[in-house]
Amino acid sequence: MNLSWRIIRTEKAKVIEIVNKLSQIVFPGYFREKAFKIYNVENSLSVLVEDIFYHLNKQVILALGFCKRRGTLDEKQTEEEAFRICTEFFRKIPHIRELVETDLQAAFDGDPAAGCKEEIILAYPGLMASTINRIAHELYLLQVPLIPRLMTEYAHSETGIDIHPGATIGRYFFIDHGTGVVIGETALIGNHVKIYPSKKSAKRRKFTTVMSGIT
Repeated sequence: MNLSWRIIRTEKAKVIEIVNKLSQIVFPGYFREKAFKIYNVENSLSVLVEDIFYHLNKQVILALGFCKRRGTLDEKQTEEEAFRICTEFFRKIPHIRELVETDLQAAFDGDPAAGCKEEIILAYPGLMASTINRIAHELYLLQVPLIPRLMTEYAHSETGIDIHPGATIGRYFFIDHGTGVVIGETALIGNHVKIYPSKKSAKRRKFTTVMSGIT
Protein backbone atom coordinates (compact mmCIF):
# COMPACT_ATOMS: atom_id res chain seq x y z
CA MET A 1 0.00 0.00 0.00
CA ASN A 2 1.60 3.29 -1.07
CA LEU A 3 1.70 6.43 1.09
CA SER A 4 -1.01 8.34 -0.83
CA TRP A 5 -3.48 5.45 -0.40
CA ARG A 6 -2.72 5.30 3.31
CA ILE A 7 -3.43 9.02 3.59
CA ILE A 8 -6.74 8.65 1.72
CA ARG A 9 -7.83 5.81 4.02
CA THR A 10 -6.92 7.88 7.07
CA GLU A 11 -8.90 10.88 5.85
CA LYS A 12 -11.86 8.66 4.96
CA ALA A 13 -11.97 7.51 8.58
CA LYS A 14 -11.94 11.14 9.70
CA VAL A 15 -14.84 11.99 7.38
CA ILE A 16 -16.84 9.11 8.87
CA GLU A 17 -16.05 10.47 12.34
CA ILE A 18 -17.26 13.92 11.25
CA VAL A 19 -20.56 12.61 9.86
CA ASN A 20 -21.20 10.66 13.05
CA LYS A 21 -20.59 13.80 15.10
CA LEU A 22 -22.91 15.77 12.81
CA SER A 23 -25.59 13.20 13.61
CA GLN A 24 -25.23 14.22 17.24
CA ILE A 25 -26.15 17.79 16.24
CA VAL A 26 -29.07 16.66 14.11
CA PHE A 27 -30.33 14.43 16.94
CA PRO A 28 -29.08 16.16 20.11
CA GLY A 29 -29.03 13.93 23.17
CA TYR A 30 -29.32 10.62 21.29
CA PHE A 31 -25.70 9.94 20.44
CA ARG A 32 -23.22 10.79 23.18
CA GLU A 33 -19.70 11.99 22.41
CA LYS A 34 -17.50 10.16 24.90
CA ALA A 35 -14.57 12.53 24.38
CA PHE A 36 -16.46 15.48 25.90
CA LYS A 37 -16.93 15.38 29.67
CA ILE A 38 -19.62 18.06 29.61
CA TYR A 39 -23.04 17.39 31.06
CA ASN A 40 -24.75 20.65 30.13
CA VAL A 41 -26.35 19.94 26.74
CA GLU A 42 -26.03 23.52 25.46
CA ASN A 43 -22.32 23.73 26.34
CA SER A 44 -21.69 20.26 24.97
CA LEU A 45 -23.23 21.19 21.61
CA SER A 46 -21.12 24.35 21.45
CA VAL A 47 -17.94 22.37 21.97
CA LEU A 48 -19.10 19.76 19.47
CA VAL A 49 -19.83 22.40 16.80
CA GLU A 50 -16.37 23.92 17.23
CA ASP A 51 -14.77 20.49 17.02
CA ILE A 52 -16.67 19.53 13.86
CA PHE A 53 -15.99 22.87 12.18
CA TYR A 54 -12.26 22.55 12.84
CA HIS A 55 -11.98 19.00 11.49
CA LEU A 56 -14.39 19.53 8.57
CA ASN A 57 -12.43 22.61 7.55
CA LYS A 58 -9.23 20.54 7.48
CA GLN A 59 -10.89 17.87 5.35
CA VAL A 60 -12.31 20.41 2.90
CA ILE A 61 -8.84 21.95 2.49
CA LEU A 62 -7.47 18.50 1.66
CA ALA A 63 -10.35 17.72 -0.71
CA LEU A 64 -9.93 20.99 -2.58
CA GLY A 65 -6.25 20.17 -3.04
CA PHE A 66 -6.94 16.57 -4.00
CA CYS A 67 -9.57 17.33 -6.66
CA LYS A 68 -8.72 20.08 -9.13
CA ARG A 69 -12.12 20.51 -10.79
CA ARG A 70 -12.71 23.81 -9.00
CA GLY A 71 -9.64 25.27 -10.66
CA THR A 72 -6.19 26.03 -9.33
CA LEU A 73 -6.09 27.74 -5.93
CA ASP A 74 -2.98 28.66 -4.03
CA GLU A 75 -2.64 27.68 -0.36
CA LYS A 76 -4.16 30.86 1.04
CA GLN A 77 -7.07 30.82 -1.42
CA THR A 78 -7.75 27.17 -0.60
CA GLU A 79 -7.88 27.90 3.12
CA GLU A 80 -10.19 30.88 2.56
CA GLU A 81 -12.47 28.86 0.29
CA ALA A 82 -12.63 25.99 2.78
CA PHE A 83 -13.54 28.37 5.60
CA ARG A 84 -16.25 29.95 3.44
CA ILE A 85 -17.68 26.54 2.55
CA CYS A 86 -17.75 25.37 6.17
CA THR A 87 -19.38 28.60 7.30
CA GLU A 88 -22.08 28.26 4.65
CA PHE A 89 -22.58 24.61 5.52
CA PHE A 90 -23.13 25.30 9.21
CA ARG A 91 -25.71 27.93 8.30
CA LYS A 92 -27.60 25.07 6.64
CA ILE A 93 -27.72 22.91 9.78
CA PRO A 94 -31.15 24.24 10.91
CA HIS A 95 -32.50 23.48 7.42
CA ILE A 96 -31.04 19.97 7.55
CA ARG A 97 -32.60 19.37 10.95
CA GLU A 98 -35.97 20.62 9.65
CA LEU A 99 -35.86 18.17 6.73
CA VAL A 100 -34.79 15.28 8.95
CA GLU A 101 -37.69 16.02 11.30
CA THR A 102 -40.07 15.55 8.36
CA ASP A 103 -38.34 12.26 7.47
CA LEU A 104 -38.68 11.09 11.06
CA GLN A 105 -42.38 11.91 11.03
CA ALA A 106 -42.82 10.11 7.69
CA ALA A 107 -41.16 7.01 9.11
CA PHE A 108 -43.35 7.11 12.20
CA ASP A 109 -46.52 7.58 10.12
CA GLY A 110 -45.48 5.01 7.51
CA ASP A 111 -44.49 2.10 9.72
CA PRO A 112 -47.12 0.73 12.13
CA ALA A 113 -44.36 -1.37 13.73
CA ALA A 114 -42.58 1.74 15.01
CA GLY A 115 -43.22 1.94 18.72
CA CYS A 116 -41.86 5.47 19.10
CA LYS A 117 -39.74 8.04 17.31
CA GLU A 118 -36.77 7.21 19.52
CA GLU A 119 -36.79 3.68 18.09
CA ILE A 120 -36.66 5.10 14.56
CA ILE A 121 -33.76 7.43 15.36
CA LEU A 122 -31.69 4.69 16.97
CA ALA A 123 -32.58 1.64 14.88
CA TYR A 124 -33.97 2.44 11.41
CA PRO A 125 -31.43 2.19 8.55
CA GLY A 126 -33.68 4.21 6.23
CA LEU A 127 -33.52 7.24 8.49
CA MET A 128 -29.77 6.88 8.91
CA ALA A 129 -29.27 6.79 5.15
CA SER A 130 -31.54 9.76 4.45
CA THR A 131 -30.03 11.81 7.30
CA ILE A 132 -26.47 11.31 6.09
CA ASN A 133 -27.65 12.12 2.58
CA ARG A 134 -29.23 15.37 3.79
CA ILE A 135 -25.85 16.32 5.29
CA ALA A 136 -23.83 15.26 2.25
CA HIS A 137 -26.24 16.94 -0.18
CA GLU A 138 -25.56 20.39 1.29
CA LEU A 139 -21.81 19.87 0.88
CA TYR A 140 -22.45 18.65 -2.66
CA LEU A 141 -24.37 21.85 -3.43
CA LEU A 142 -21.36 23.81 -2.15
CA GLN A 143 -19.28 21.90 -4.73
CA VAL A 144 -17.12 20.15 -2.16
CA PRO A 145 -15.17 17.36 -3.87
CA LEU A 146 -14.99 13.80 -2.57
CA ILE A 147 -16.32 14.35 0.99
CA PRO A 148 -20.08 14.10 0.20
CA ARG A 149 -19.46 10.85 -1.66
CA LEU A 150 -17.43 9.40 1.22
CA MET A 151 -20.29 10.24 3.57
CA THR A 152 -22.99 8.57 1.48
CA GLU A 153 -20.81 5.53 0.78
CA TYR A 154 -20.39 5.15 4.53
CA ALA A 155 -24.19 5.19 4.85
CA HIS A 156 -24.38 2.66 2.00
CA SER A 157 -21.97 0.31 3.74
CA GLU A 158 -23.93 0.56 7.00
CA THR A 159 -27.48 0.33 5.62
CA GLY A 160 -27.38 -1.22 2.15
CA ILE A 161 -29.05 1.94 0.82
CA ASP A 162 -27.11 3.78 -1.90
CA ILE A 163 -28.12 7.44 -2.26
CA HIS A 164 -25.91 9.73 -4.32
CA PRO A 165 -25.31 13.09 -2.57
CA GLY A 166 -26.46 14.88 -5.72
CA ALA A 167 -29.97 13.42 -5.55
CA THR A 168 -32.73 15.97 -4.92
CA ILE A 169 -35.11 14.65 -2.25
CA GLY A 170 -38.18 16.44 -0.93
CA ARG A 171 -39.69 16.54 2.55
CA TYR A 172 -41.26 13.59 4.39
CA PHE A 173 -39.08 10.95 2.75
CA PHE A 174 -39.11 7.40 4.10
CA ILE A 175 -37.39 4.17 3.05
CA ASP A 176 -38.69 1.07 4.79
CA HIS A 177 -35.92 -1.52 5.22
CA GLY A 178 -34.17 -0.52 2.01
CA THR A 179 -31.37 -2.96 1.24
CA GLY A 180 -30.68 -2.71 -2.49
CA VAL A 181 -32.31 0.70 -3.00
CA VAL A 182 -30.24 2.92 -5.31
CA ILE A 183 -31.00 6.62 -5.83
CA GLY A 184 -28.75 8.21 -8.44
CA GLU A 185 -27.18 11.64 -8.79
CA THR A 186 -29.84 13.03 -11.13
CA ALA A 187 -32.79 11.61 -9.19
CA LEU A 188 -35.67 13.98 -8.41
CA ILE A 189 -37.89 12.80 -5.57
CA GLY A 190 -40.83 14.93 -4.45
CA ASN A 191 -42.48 15.41 -1.08
CA HIS A 192 -44.25 12.67 0.89
CA VAL A 193 -42.57 9.78 -0.92
CA LYS A 194 -42.32 6.39 0.78
CA ILE A 195 -40.24 3.56 -0.70
CA TYR A 196 -41.13 0.00 0.25
CA PRO A 197 -38.71 -2.37 -1.54
CA SER A 198 -40.16 -5.73 -2.50
CA LYS A 199 -39.42 -8.34 0.14
CA LYS A 200 -39.66 -11.02 -2.57
CA SER A 201 -36.71 -9.72 -4.53
CA ALA A 202 -33.10 -9.14 -3.51
CA LYS A 203 -32.38 -7.24 -6.72
CA ARG A 204 -31.17 -3.66 -6.55
CA ARG A 205 -33.83 -1.10 -7.46
CA LYS A 206 -32.71 2.25 -8.86
CA PHE A 207 -35.01 5.26 -8.49
CA THR A 208 -34.70 8.29 -10.80
CA THR A 209 -37.80 10.50 -10.79
CA VAL A 210 -40.57 10.01 -8.23
CA MET A 211 -43.42 12.50 -7.95
CA SER A 212 -44.77 13.82 -4.65
CA GLY A 213 -47.19 11.77 -2.58
CA ILE A 214 -46.11 8.39 -3.95
CA THR A 215 -45.92 5.21 -1.87
